[in-house]
Amino acid sequence: MKTECNRKRMELQTLGRRSVVADFDGGHITSDAGVVLLGAYDARYGIVSNFAQCFTDYRDGDLIEFTVEQLLTQRVFAIAQGYEDLNDHDTLRIDPVFAVSVGQEDVTGEGRVRTRDRGKPLAGKSTLNRLEVSAEKGGETKRYHKIPPDFGKMDAFLVNVFLDTYATAPAEIILDFDTTDVELHGEQEGRFFHGYYDEYCYTPLYVFCGDQLVAVEMLTAETSPVVPAYFVLKRLIPSIRARFPQTRIIIRGDSGFGDDLLMAWCEREGIEYLFGLSGNNRLETPIAAPLEQARQRFLETGQAARVFAEFLYKPVKTWDRERRVIAKAEHLADGPNPRFVVTNIALERYAPQALYEDLYCQRGNMENRIKEQ
Repeated sequence: MKTECNRKRMELQTLGRRSVVADFDGGHITSDAGVVLLGAYDARYGIVSNFAQCFTDYRDGDLIEFTVEQLLTQRVFAIAQGYEDLNDHDTLRIDPVFAVSVGQEDVTGEGRVRTRDRGKPLAGKSTLNRLEVSAEKGGETKRYHKIPPDFGKMDAFLVNVFLDTYATAPAEIILDFDTTDVELHGEQEGRFFHGYYDEYCYTPLYVFCGDQLVAVEMLTAETSPVVPAYFVLKRLIPSIRARFPQTRIIIRGDSGFGDDLLMAWCEREGIEYLFGLSGNNRLETPIAAPLEQARQRFLETGQAARVFAEFLYKPVKTWDRERRVIAKAEHLADGPNPRFVVTNIALERYAPQALYEDLYCQRGNMENRIKEQ
């Protein structure tokens, strides 16, 4: 329901000889002053201007009022401020602070070409919608959707933004791979039910390094992340090595990524990996003694007990070689809780307990970053 604003002045109690009135005509005001900081940050680092290079603009320059960079800046800043929907821009387009942050010189919009647009310094939802739809329908011969993106350039852009955060070459880069769920509420294309999340959803693949987003791929819920992760790796690693050839690279992920395709590729390319491994009877057999030891400690102390072990392991059909497996033989109040990870990181660098607790468990930080998404 639309708010009914009272534009009449209200006379309140006097203060000496002075009148006290309430005037509800606020004029040009904003509740999004934080966008000024976004504008200052982007002016310093040029992130959106570099992002604009990922698009080709086939529009007639004599017939447009907003550059691709201005359109992208408006849209990116609005999303950062919490305005996800395009129809929010019917109101945001008259916000003078957004206009200043986007770099619009005519912050009142009085100089717009069309009479109906005057007083609105920024683009509306229809103009921005044509930009977004161009991702699928755009091209030089299209009438309305003439700003198609280059997805290869977009992928490279994300990696370069990440690499530019380093002033000097780091000794080590750890890339965390994981998927999450994006719940669907309609009959979207590629809609599938996912049993783990118990909903119809997409399952995008994210790659983070610490707090930095490095890559993202949209996946449908029936898609295994292994093959998409393989192609992401083939794209990411050459870019990282071209910038930092001496930097050690570690790939980290849960059991959904512990596949021979990824491990064999990492081994060929000299990349270290650390993946979770789903438990089974063959994996639990070599740790029968550590599990019993953990159980005895639990009975003695009443506290959760852990014993770490390692061994070489090869599934009957799915791997082409034996690999180093670290086992956490844990006993909790609910009973035994064994966990496994597979790695090609040498014992000289990480003993079993340190590898599991100090390296593998740190991937939990990525899950916090995904929640922020």
